[in-house]
Amino acid sequence: MHRVSSSPRKTIVIGAGVVGVATAYAFASRGDEVTIIDGRADAGLGTSFANGGQLSYLYTGPLANHRIRKEIPGLALGFNPAFRIKANPDPDFILWLLSFLRNCTRDRYLRNSRRALEIALESQVEMLKLLQVHNLDFDYQVRGKMQMLYTDAAVDAIKDNMGLKGLKDEDQELLSLEDAAKLEPALNLADDKPKAVLFTPSEAVGDANKFSQALLQTLTSEYGVTARFDTRVTDVTLKGESASVQTDAGDMLDADLVVLCTGADRKLIKKLGIRVPVFPMKGYSITAPMTENSPAISLTDSKRRLVFTRLGDRMRIAGMADLGWTSEFVDPKRLDVLLTAAKASMPMAADFDNASQLWAGLRPMTPDSVPRSGHPHPAIAYNLGHGMLGWTMAMGAGKRLADLVEPKA
Repeated sequence: MHRVSSSPRKTIVIGAGVVGVATAYAFASRGDEVTIIDGRADAGLGTSFANGGQLSYLYTGPLANHRIRKEIPGLALGFNPAFRIKANPDPDFILWLLSFLRNCTRDRYLRNSRRALEIALESQVEMLKLLQVHNLDFDYQVRGKMQMLYTDAAVDAIKDNMGLKGLKDEDQELLSLEDAAKLEPALNLADDKPKAVLFTPSEAVGDANKFSQALLQTLTSEYGVTARFDTRVTDVTLKGESASVQTDAGDMLDADLVVLCTGADRKLIKKLGIRVPVFPMKGYSITAPMTENSPAISLTDSKRRLVFTRLGDRMRIAGMADLGWTSEFVDPKRLDVLLTAAKASMPMAADFDNASQLWAGLRPMTPDSVPRSGHPHPAIAYNLGHGMLGWTMAMGAGKRLADLVEPKA
């Protein structure tokens, strides 16, 4: 419902990734006069460009947990090729890592899981509302998700998580490999067969890059949103209850509200003195043609930290976690690790030799895997730190921030 006003609020959203575009929609649908600015050539070309594609609304377990503490020395020494931590002298990283370690307890894992789950479920509702109003083409499918579990310890951890979240049997179901393969025959072709499979029927998939661009097109054509690309914001100046945004082209844009959806880029929040514990975690993906044995249901290999997602006529294979790396450089050695792991997990899932797209992106992580939104000044708000679940949480996080900022009648 559009807010009726003789003078709509002028809102500038900085960042046109999936979170930025979803946030722009939340404000524009309330009647704001929205401008969205991004340094890239179009929407969804950064971390949203080639992520795993899973909308994992019920799979919100934080990276920091009571089980990972014993693994941390090995992660720092590079023993796990799927997840690495390297020393980084940045003081923000040191503080981030200390906070991460503090969150590696069972009580904090439980609290953070529930907080993340609330946002994810809100996001699921907001996505369905959006698709009832607007016909967007982004390879959206609701076919469920399967998480492959390889050890008794992994199965026990999943049972524990299901109890912690209070989910019902119809929400998630722990299946034998035989029963899971009846739903997804591609599991029979796995070289390393899992002991059990967690099936979540309500989970969805979609191309976050296509979504960002399709929603932006809707925003510009139906909500009057202005988009400025190839434009970097170099500074934000606060003036009483308003703000001015300066761009690298020397333009000054006035706004009643500036919303930071800047992902892992911390320059502006540091300039403005906003203390949000966000640090990049690098991930990789490849996109390859399907085969006749490609899975129809989205798969997550819990041992190798990989996802296999069918997006239209392509397979997206994504994963790995490099904490302490801050460059988007596509390291061919890490891509080799990803390919080797994917072939070891599901060798028939895609035509790996003809992968058309090799990608790396920086996920904006918080130490507890819970995103941060805030309104610290009348003219400033932020929506940051969605980590590996930015695609999942985008719609709900955007609405939450708009609700927080919206003036009370």
